Amino acid sequence: MNDATESNSIPIWREPFILSTGKQPAGIRGTQPTESDYGALNSRTFNAIEADALFDEINRAQAQIGQSVLYRSLARPTHDTQLLQKKQEALRELASNPELFAALDAFIKRLVSGEESLYYLLYGEFAGGFTTDNPKSKTGKLEFGGYGYHQFIEGTEFAVNLVEEASLLPPVQSTYLKELIQAIRDFGDSRTYALMYGPIYVIDGKFKTKEEKPRHLPIPRFRPSVFKWLPTLIFLSIVSGLLYFFQNMLVELGATYIGYGILILTVPIIPIIMQTVSSSDRNEVIYPLQKLFRQSPDLAKALEAFGMIDELLSWRRYAQSAGEEMALPEIVTAGQHVLTVTKAKNPLLARAQPDYVPNDIKLDAANRLLIITGPNSGGKTAYCKTIVQIQLLGQMGGYIPAVAARLAPADHIFYQVPEPGRLEEGMGRFAHELKQTREIFFNSTSLSLVVLDELAEGTTFEEKMTLSEYVLKGFHKLGATTILVTHNHELCERLQNEGIGSYLQVEFLPAGPTHRLISGISRESHADRVASAIGFSKEDVEKHLAALQENPDNSHK
Repeated sequence: MNDATESNSIPIWREPFILSTGKQPAGIRGTQPTESDYGALNSRTFNAIEADALFDEINRAQAQIGQSVLYRSLARPTHDTQLLQKKQEALRELASNPELFAALDAFIKRLVSGEESLYYLLYGEFAGGFTTDNPKSKTGKLEFGGYGYHQFIEGTEFAVNLVEEASLLPPVQSTYLKELIQAIRDFGDSRTYALMYGPIYVIDGKFKTKEEKPRHLPIPRFRPSVFKWLPTLIFLSIVSGLLYFFQNMLVELGATYIGYGILILTVPIIPIIMQTVSSSDRNEVIYPLQKLFRQSPDLAKALEAFGMIDELLSWRRYAQSAGEEMALPEIVTAGQHVLTVTKAKNPLLARAQPDYVPNDIKLDAANRLLIITGPNSGGKTAYCKTIVQIQLLGQMGGYIPAVAARLAPADHIFYQVPEPGRLEEGMGRFAHELKQTREIFFNSTSLSLVVLDELAEGTTFEEKMTLSEYVLKGFHKLGATTILVTHNHELCERLQNEGIGSYLQVEFLPAGPTHRLISGISRESHADRVASAIGFSKEDVEKHLAALQENPDNSHK
């Protein structure tokens, strides 16, 4: 099988491409999920698991498009097993071949300084005049002085350099990298590239490349400059002719001074003509070409490939800078979601806390429903966020802070937390949270990962027990990986008696929580310890009231 056939069989491209076809450039975080537009992560889960902070932690991309690609991988993770495996293959090649990593790193660095100029060309608005100042973005637009000549020259130069630099890259082995580099090189064969490379000819309002222009048709090429040779020569010829006429043909009439007067009058006309011609260039050539380039799938694909290479390098830099053990999880195809991790650390907390306590994660066929109990401030929420964040990093095709891992991509990742600030009108906390749980349940499959931070709050104990039991049994039968954080040990005991679920509790020693999760069910909340730690224990309340009785004037302070 040749390289092209093998490469084409890998579905590595995600559409739509990041390069915006509209008049506004795409932002780095433009793929963040919204209430109505999301993929595996909905907006509530995205916010609950601190996905933006996670991006800031792992982001080592240098190019804007590289950061956009990395952010999209996080905000809208794929569940294509083959794509993730091929992405990992490329990362392993970079890890084993420092020379290749250095070559690609230099490739990105040489081009990243010119990347912005391409966006200026594609999305700039040019107000005219002889100045080309920095863009003004008060209205959210890229507004420049001048007619776009400067942006056209530098923007097209970036595209040309992109292809030329890619042609000099060393051979690669991984099919993922091969296709990315080949996509940039293929852009060099496109009509869009030919127009960006130049020269450009305008015939009847249509743009022609050098190969497309009729050979014997005398058409001047488009020159991105205020100064135009042909109009200038015509104008100077006319002025010279008039000057000659008045200086030589009308000597006998004594009207030679008229020639000098005409010469003086023509001086202010020159910039007017130059601006008129430049305005025509902007409106008839640069703006139409801008739209053509912006809507070119060839350019979008080449730029996407550039960003995807930068994303790979970002992952490698992240692993190198972590200062701790990092692993590429084994990506498996399975009928149900799987996530098993050895000595997992939280991606957001581990770097800031050198003594961070790692925990194992075991979510497989035998541990489909996991219920976590334990005291407040013991690490339950951190453990759940670690699970989801590691799933997300692995499902991006990247490294995770752990010794080893194995996972099946999840089609949906849900993380439900109380949202008292978002209660709907006429709906109390209980109904609001129950509605969220309902939406999660009816959208979950056996390939989904679901985290529920408490269930059925805001109702009586008996109703909470009944509702929580049938909801958890429903998730268990559904086959989704489901994790419940709860203080309700009675619920745990009831399910355990039926042989349903596995159970972890926060390890708690006399000195306090160890932040390790161990097998079992916690029957203590240690609420008094937390209250004492924040200065609101029973003793603190009594001391405050006693102090007020001794000095009543303090009650108004």
